[in-house]
Amino acid sequence: MIKTYVLDTNVLLHNPESIESFEDNNVILPMAVIEELDKFKSRHDELGRNARWVIRKLDLLREKGSLKEGVALDNARRGDEKNSGFLRIITGKGGLGGARLDMDMPDNRILRVAYQLHAGGENVIFVSKDINVRIKADALGMKVMDFEKEKVHFSDLYPGCSERAVTASVLDAFLAKGRVSLPETGLLPNEFLLLVDESDPKRAALGRSDGPETVRALSLDSEKAWNIFPRSKEQRVALELLLDPKVMLVTLVGKAGTGKTLLALAAALEAVVELRKYKKILVSRPIVPLGKDIGYLPGDKDEKLFNWMQPIFDNLDYLLQSEKKASNGVKKNLDDMVRNDLIELEALTYIRGRSIPRQYIIVDEAQNLTPHEIKTIISRAGEETKIVLTGDPNQIDSPYLDSESNGLIYAVERLKTLQLHGHVTLKKSERSSLSAAAAEHL
Repeated sequence: MIKTYVLDTNVLLHNPESIESFEDNNVILPMAVIEELDKFKSRHDELGRNARWVIRKLDLLREKGSLKEGVALDNARRGDEKNSGFLRIITGKGGLGGARLDMDMPDNRILRVAYQLHAGGENVIFVSKDINVRIKADALGMKVMDFEKEKVHFSDLYPGCSERAVTASVLDAFLAKGRVSLPETGLLPNEFLLLVDESDPKRAALGRSDGPETVRALSLDSEKAWNIFPRSKEQRVALELLLDPKVMLVTLVGKAGTGKTLLALAAALEAVVELRKYKKILVSRPIVPLGKDIGYLPGDKDEKLFNWMQPIFDNLDYLLQSEKKASNGVKKNLDDMVRNDLIELEALTYIRGRSIPRQYIIVDEAQNLTPHEIKTIISRAGEETKIVLTGDPNQIDSPYLDSESNGLIYAVERLKTLQLHGHVTLKKSERSSLSAAAAEHL
């Protein structure tokens, strides 16, 4: 049965390609959605770009025929070009079945269109990323859903590192030769295994996949980075990925204090300053405030970014102090790195359109990015560039993202089968006992 999907504005702003994500069903855009897109189109952020993309797409569809009557979308399956979806723009008239709602509100005008189609007998599904609007639609008797095309169940997320019980002879062979075959294992590229002796659980060794059925020993060159030594097996395998130039994209997921940012920066300093494998370090993070925004900040770009990048400076300060430098020497060394263009701080706003070769890019707090934003960042990578995405899906400040729809989780799931990508979920907080208690109990 053909379904009728009525889309809220926030769905289009979250993913501008969502209008073609409903196969051969009907897609309805209320006129209020077009009016809201018009308000966003002049903005210079990701929402503005998405609004402009949708508007241009609608203009191209308009050339096919009347948007009021409905036009065919370009989403037919290969070999089944006749069965594409249809898009209509509807003004909407009438009330909301006796519900006394302020009809001047854009949300309610959008709901009115969905309700009139529902009352007319169509199989309507109202799609919104706004929980409150979904509750309203449900109260009016309509089917509702979040936009789930890019959702990944966080509880089932690929961990990157798992445990496998093996016989003592298999473990002995691995320790002796540095490689062992495990038939019918089905390992993913860059997946790590803790091989545990089934007769003595205290005997174990870490290995890395070297094919779907082969595990090899970890590299001795990645046992530390910038005088930082791993405190857990997850941190150890994270360093293995962070220092391997063949792994061009690394995703690190974990709760607060697990060492994601510290390990990424330590590996970046090692690779850039000591090994000189990359030209410089580029660090960025989404500008999403926790709590009430502090408003406009004075100064040039670097001065504005300083406050948002303070967590990065905290980690760099710790890393440089690990080199046993005096506190004034630490600041001077960091200033020299920035001045000599070894470290660059960049707002994500300015990354679009760039081509970034031979750099070690770290995007912190990537859980606050949409899948589309993550795609934009990764597609900026030039030759010999490595990108590290770090974040905690349980600490999301963006209003329309959650632990299952953010771009970091999406990237982990979609890229886990590629040889150029590696992922680790860090589990244990190593920052302090207090930090670990907060992450565990609060």
